[in-house]
Amino acid sequence: SDLPLNIECFMNDIDVSGKMNRAHFEEMCAHYLTRVEAPLKVAMDQAKLTREDVYAVEVVGGGTRSPAIKERISKFLGKDISTTLNADEAVARGCALQCAILSPAFKVREFSITDVVPFPITLRWKSSSDEGIGECEVFSKNHPAPFSKVITFHKKEPFDLEAFYSIPQELPYPDTRIGRFSVQNVVPQTDGDSSKVKVKVRVNIHGIFSVSSASLIEKQKGEVDVPMDMEPTVQNEGRQDEQNKMQVDQEDAQSKEQGEAAGQAGEEAGAAGSDSKEGTAGDKQDQNPGASASKVKVKSVDLPILSNTIRQLERDLLNSFMENEGKMIMQDKLEKERNDAKNAVEEYVYDLRDKLCGIYEKLISEDDSSRLTLMLEDTENWLYEEGEDQPKQVYVDKLAELKRYGQPIQDRYREHEERPKAFDDLGKKIQLFMKAVEAYKQKDEKYDHLDSAEMAKVEQCISETMGWMNSRMNAQNKMTVAQDPVVKVSEIVAKTQEFDDICCAVINKPKPKVELPVDEKDKTNGAHNGPVNGQGGSEGKAEAKGDHGQQTKPPTGEMDVD
Repeated sequence: SDLPLNIECFMNDIDVSGKMNRAHFEEMCAHYLTRVEAPLKVAMDQAKLTREDVYAVEVVGGGTRSPAIKERISKFLGKDISTTLNADEAVARGCALQCAILSPAFKVREFSITDVVPFPITLRWKSSSDEGIGECEVFSKNHPAPFSKVITFHKKEPFDLEAFYSIPQELPYPDTRIGRFSVQNVVPQTDGDSSKVKVKVRVNIHGIFSVSSASLIEKQKGEVDVPMDMEPTVQNEGRQDEQNKMQVDQEDAQSKEQGEAAGQAGEEAGAAGSDSKEGTAGDKQDQNPGASASKVKVKSVDLPILSNTIRQLERDLLNSFMENEGKMIMQDKLEKERNDAKNAVEEYVYDLRDKLCGIYEKLISEDDSSRLTLMLEDTENWLYEEGEDQPKQVYVDKLAELKRYGQPIQDRYREHEERPKAFDDLGKKIQLFMKAVEAYKQKDEKYDHLDSAEMAKVEQCISETMGWMNSRMNAQNKMTVAQDPVVKVSEIVAKTQEFDDICCAVINKPKPKVELPVDEKDKTNGAHNGPVNGQGGSEGKAEAKGDHGQQTKPPTGEMDVD
């Protein structure tokens, strides 16, 4: 069906109107829709998957859910399209899952998430051969990440490594350089040969390339002679990245960069000071397998690395930016506190003015109410004129001035609301203990263990508390609600607690335990310790007999033995 299109005042006050249907729209966009299959084919080729390997297809996003695009995706992959996840939900779920995986506070199911290096990375260095330049692609396209590799060089002096992206055409940025890394403090061996230098390169979890460490393998000869087989050194020619041979030891990222002695993925180079015959093919040096050689000990020495990465801020500049950021954060904090203080004044003005015409109306005299209302209006006008942009302390002082007049009204209202309940609680306590005293006078067995002198003190405390309560209530009833109270709720609560502590200590005193006579105790113990239902009688006699037989000491004066 055709859908109407209307654009008012499109140009020069001219309105545009028309109709459009889906078939005509897809026909107009046909040359754009043909672009859908190309990235799908590239993705399948790079993942080395076939259409049969794809289990399900989920389309995330808005534009990709167009019927024409979904139809082409479904036709290419041969699967039905699912649209159960929105783009913003996918990002939120992925971030939450990754955070839970990285956090030690959460335990989640095992998920295998493999990231890749999107662009191949190559290392270049100055070779000791006549050609002068050596290269090696350390991370190929779609190489798993995070990942580490150890590269072995044979050098006599410090050297530089230049990292760059191998294929400039695939980069979204024209500059392919990553950075230059200088390996310092490289010295030859004691015999003048080239030293073996192991350099670790890494692409971390964020996809950032770096030369993380370097170490020099220093040979130390021992005193014991042992037979040693010499491995033949194979030298190749024709490849520029093999002009200065090296070893590449790959490490798995999940094993946290361990095992620098992993399988070598490159070629082993000769000494940096080798002659021009280094590039000939097929030359081998055969050694006698039974030759005697000194036992060689090796020592690893860490080497400093000077990094100069492209488009990365220097440390001093980065520190200055961080310092400025801290200043801005502090400035924002002070500005927020200033705004909060200003808003507190404005909020207090509106709240108090509304309550003066409502719940506070009877708690303040008319003259005081008029003066306070006028003060609130002046403060409101001041906020929108001179007080629009004032320091925080000015607003704090203005709020304190308003509370000096408004807080007593608020306190009177709170006392007026909470005082009846406080008096009621005290009256209930008085009645409770009066009933206990009356029960004591009626010889109730519950209280017959109490001392008469203590009960007299309780009765006197009840009388004094009742008199205090009646006097305060009468005095308060003579006051108006607009006047300050004679007694505060806090005083009533304290009096109630004091009264309760004095009376409970006497009324709730437990009865003393009655001790049985000695004879009855022995009978009771014997009744409990004797045989039950005639069982164990013979055993008890045997044990008793055995006990008398084993006793050798006469009884002391501290116990009697029957």
